[in-house]
Amino acid sequence: MRTRQSQRWEVGLLSLALVAGVAGCGAGPEATTDPLTGRAAAPVAHSAAEEKAAEKAALTAYSGYLAASRAASAKGDPSHPDLPRFLADPLLTRVRVAIRDAKEHGAMRTGKLVSDPTVVSVDLGAEPPTVEIQDCLDATGYRLVYAKNGKTVPGTRGGRYLATATASRYPDGRWLINTGAAHQDQPC
Repeated sequence: MRTRQSQRWEVGLLSLALVAGVAGCGAGPEATTDPLTGRAAAPVAHSAAEEKAAEKAALTAYSGYLAASRAASAKGDPSHPDLPRFLADPLLTRVRVAIRDAKEHGAMRTGKLVSDPTVVSVDLGAEPPTVEIQDCLDATGYRLVYAKNGKTVPGTRGGRYLATATASRYPDGRWLINTGAAHQDQPC
């Protein structure tokens, strides 16, 4: 029989599938991560080239987010320097907490997470400008294991499932992933 504490721990670690196994370049980890806001302007038409550039930057940020999360999770390092290069709050804090929880319980992620993201919308007129991303994550080879013996943590599973994320453009011009969710109940 599992305790409520261990069930919460397992649920929290399952969310790590997206964030650590669940992307813009930028300044150091303490850079401002507040989205662009506060401009009241009439809607502006954006060129196809501007939208394409936003898509590319958002997908680069998403890819970096997944890579940084995997690296931080494999090392059990919630302060990994690449995390703030690709993530902003509230997702940055959620990822760090999930990695810290796994480490405190003697667990880590191993294996390969396969990603196939697609941009589903671009809104350059929003405050902040945003790009919505949908992904079919394949976590069949990506496992949460106990660091001591490599055994799979009970209650964790892989599989293929839908993941969503939002990239926002920040005042310094960086595109950062600030929200994300794994929809493990929605196979793809």
